[in-house]
Amino acid sequence: MTCKQVHTFSNTNIHLKGEFKLSFSKNNNSNSPESKKNKSKDPLLKSLADNVKIIKKAMGNSNDIIIREVDILKTDKQRIAIIYADGLADKTAITDFIMESLMLDIDSTPDTREEDIIRYLKNFCLTVGDVEDVNDLQSVYRAVLNGETVILLEGQTKGIATSTKSSKDRAISQPSTESVIRGPQESFTETLRTNTALIRRKIKDPNLWIKSRVIGDITQTDVAIMYINGIANDKIVKEVLERLDQIEIDGILDSGYIEELIQDSQFTPFPTVYNSERPDVIAAALLEGKVAIIVDGSPFVLIVPALFPAFLQAAEDYYQRSIISTLIRILRYGGIFVSLMVPSLYISITTFHQEMIPTPMLISIALQREGVPFPAFIEAILMEIAFEILREAGLRMPRVIGPAVSIVGTLIIGQAAVEAGIVSAVMVIIVSITAICSFLSPAYAMSNSIRMLRFPLMILASMFGLFGIMMGAFAIILHVCSLRSFGIPYTAPFAPLIPSDQKDAIVLFSRDSLLTRPRLVNQKNVTREQKQVRKKGRSDLGES
Repeated sequence: MTCKQVHTFSNTNIHLKGEFKLSFSKNNNSNSPESKKNKSKDPLLKSLADNVKIIKKAMGNSNDIIIREVDILKTDKQRIAIIYADGLADKTAITDFIMESLMLDIDSTPDTREEDIIRYLKNFCLTVGDVEDVNDLQSVYRAVLNGETVILLEGQTKGIATSTKSSKDRAISQPSTESVIRGPQESFTETLRTNTALIRRKIKDPNLWIKSRVIGDITQTDVAIMYINGIANDKIVKEVLERLDQIEIDGILDSGYIEELIQDSQFTPFPTVYNSERPDVIAAALLEGKVAIIVDGSPFVLIVPALFPAFLQAAEDYYQRSIISTLIRILRYGGIFVSLMVPSLYISITTFHQEMIPTPMLISIALQREGVPFPAFIEAILMEIAFEILREAGLRMPRVIGPAVSIVGTLIIGQAAVEAGIVSAVMVIIVSITAICSFLSPAYAMSNSIRMLRFPLMILASMFGLFGIMMGAFAIILHVCSLRSFGIPYTAPFAPLIPSDQKDAIVLFSRDSLLTRPRLVNQKNVTREQKQVRKKGRSDLGES
C-alpha cells in the first residue's frame, strides 16, 4: 500500500533588532524563552517500556491519559506507543489519521531500516497537518495535556507530537458586555486559535504577525501576541514581550492575570490596559499600531498601549455618521462628569454653600429633608453603598432572578426609604442619575474607576465644601497626567496636545479626514491612506 505524504512547514522566528528603554524595566529575565531552554529536562529513554512507565507514574496513573502500545511495519515489527488525553484530543482524528495510517497503511520497505524511522513516519505516513519532534519528557507532558497525540518508538530517544486537538468549544455568540445596534454581532470565545482566526478574518494581511509564549509553571497557559509588522512600534512590541517573559507565576486562568502583571502602575484606579471581547475592536486597535495579547481560556483580549480617550470610544461610533457619533461622545464625557461630581456637589452646596441654590429650590429641599435624621453626607454615603450592594447582588445572582432584585431594590426599597423619612427624595434622584451615568462608558473598567473615585470626593466635599472638590479634582487630573501606558502618556492626545489626533478624540471627524494614525502610538507607518488618490478616483467616477 502507498502512504499519503504530508508536508510540514516550520515557523520562522523573527528577531527585532535595536535597543531601547521605556518606563518598565527589570534586570531579572529568568522566565525568558532562552532561560527556559537552559533548564534541565529529562530526556526520553530508548526503552519504550521505561518511557511508558515513567509517564504513567508522573501523571498519577490517571485514567484519562490513554496509552496504547501497538506494532507497525508488518514484516519488520516496530513497537510504538500512542499517548493522548481523553477529552482534550479528537478521537476521530486519532483513529482516521494516526492509527489507521500506522497500523493498516504501512508495509515494510527496503529503505525503512536504512533511513531514520522518525523521518519516515513524519514524511510518508502520518496524514495530519501539524507534526513536530519531542525530545524530552517535559515536552511529552505538555503536548499530551495540550490536546496533542504523542507517538513514542522502541529504540528511539525522540518522539512525534501530532496536532489532534479537539474542536469542542463554545460557539461564537453576540457580545455580552459590549453590545451594539449596528456593527458585527460576534465575540471571542475561550479558545485561543478561534480568537486569532476571528482577527485574521478582519485583517487579511501577511504582516499580521503572532508571537507565542507559555506562561504559568503549572497551568502552562498559551499566550499569543498579535501586531501588524510595519505599523506597530517595534519598541512597544519588544517591551510587551519582555514584560511577558518576566512573569513568574504558577497559573494564568484569565487575561486579567496578565493585565495586572504587565501594567505600568499598580497603584492607580484607572485601567492602563484595554480589554475587549469584540474582534472588530481589536482589529481597529491593531490598525492603529497597537499590540493585542490573547490568552487561551479567556474571551477578553488585551490591547496595549491603552489611553484614556479609548475608554470612552465605542465600536459603534465608527459604524454611523460622524456627527451622530460626536454628539454621543460628548454625552459620554458629560455622563462621566455627572457620575463623578454630582453627589459631592450636592453635599457641598447643601452643607456649606446654600446661597448658591435658588430660593424656591432651597425651600423645596429643606421641606424634603425636614424629617431626615442624617446629614447630607451620611445620607449620600448610605444610598451609594446601598446601590453598590444591589448592583453586586444583581450581577452575582442567577440571570432569571437578577433583574427582579434590581427592580425591587430601585423601586420598592427606594420608595420605602423616602416614605420612612430615612432619606430624601432628592437624594434618591441624585443617586439614580449618578448610577445611570456611570454606565455610559463603553468600557466597564473605566466605570468601576469612576464609581470608586466618587467616594473620596464626597468625603472632601463634606469636609471642605467646593474647595475640597477642587482639591480632589486637581489631584485626579495630576494623577491621570502622570500615568503612562507602555511609555505612552495616558492622556494623549490632550496632554501632550497633538492637534492632528484631535480628529478622533472627543469630536469625531468624517472618514475623509482620518488619514493618519495616532502619532505617539505609531512612529513608523503614520499614513492610513492617500487623500489625493481617493479624490482622483471620485472625480473620474463623476466624469464617467
